[in-house]
Amino acid sequence: MTAIALPNTARTGTSLAVGAILSVQLGLAVAVPLVDQIGPVGTAWLRLGWAGLFFALVLRPRPGQLSRAGLVSGVLLGVVMAGVTMLFMASLVYLPLGTASALEFLGPLGVAMFRGQGRARLLALPALGGVLLLTEPWSGDVHPAGIALALGAACCWAAYILLTQRMADEVSGLRGLGVSMPVAGLIGTAVASPQLVSGRIDLGPDVVLFGLLLAVLVPVVPFSLELLALRRLTTAAFGTLMSLEPAVATLIGFLLLDQVPGAAAVLGVGLVVLAGIGAERTGARDSAPESADLTAQPVPAVHPVASAQSVSSVQSVDCTS
Repeated sequence: MTAIALPNTARTGTSLAVGAILSVQLGLAVAVPLVDQIGPVGTAWLRLGWAGLFFALVLRPRPGQLSRAGLVSGVLLGVVMAGVTMLFMASLVYLPLGTASALEFLGPLGVAMFRGQGRARLLALPALGGVLLLTEPWSGDVHPAGIALALGAACCWAAYILLTQRMADEVSGLRGLGVSMPVAGLIGTAVASPQLVSGRIDLGPDVVLFGLLLAVLVPVVPFSLELLALRRLTTAAFGTLMSLEPAVATLIGFLLLDQVPGAAAVLGVGLVVLAGIGAERTGARDSAPESADLTAQPVPAVHPVASAQSVSSVQSVDCTS
């Protein structure tokens, strides 16, 4: 397979991250009828299961192709991929979507705050303010179990950012996802097994095919784009850029669903866009791999950092409020 040359710039990384966000939001819009039909656990399982199968078949990972560090990073990344997806979906049983999204955003915000320096750290503050104005978490009921689940998803999202960059440095191309996504799919299957056995998840042919489409939009495309973006961006800049999620959701709701945002939401969009522009200008890494070669052999880590995909898997805000 021919290498796909991509510029090693912060602007390229930002474009990849924004592309991932757009795919996530489109996938969430598509997922609404599926969630109504088979529930959040079933939807999350179909997404993870199909994505794991896709990467296993396309990338065909073999232990000898990865270094020990790359293999460990891939397995750990698969665990947190499954965690952020399943925990966030479970939190929606107890919390409004906006509240859960605001709590989950504490994950990338924490990365931006603790990994950033100087101006990069300060950019997290308007990002936080913008997300709060967009999601208005104070407007819904707060359930302790929902808070715990959403905060668990936030921790997994933070770990996802760090591990993705680590794996991107240790494993060339997208090969590492051939390990992490099947691991996430197996974990999702284990969590959904009780509902599958009891028949609470009705898997008709239309549901299975619909789940395949959803898996391409979330997480196949976003996780791939985010891995490539984190080769070019610092984790602090990437964490700040994730605040664009609710802004994009609001814009899609306005353009496609005739959902007019209020004054607070408009101000929130402005704040996160400003933070995103700042992250694009200050978020370049010292060096980055030069291509997205899917067949290249593993390379040693470029940056000896203890850091390294949305989705998010299920990263979103309530566009209907």
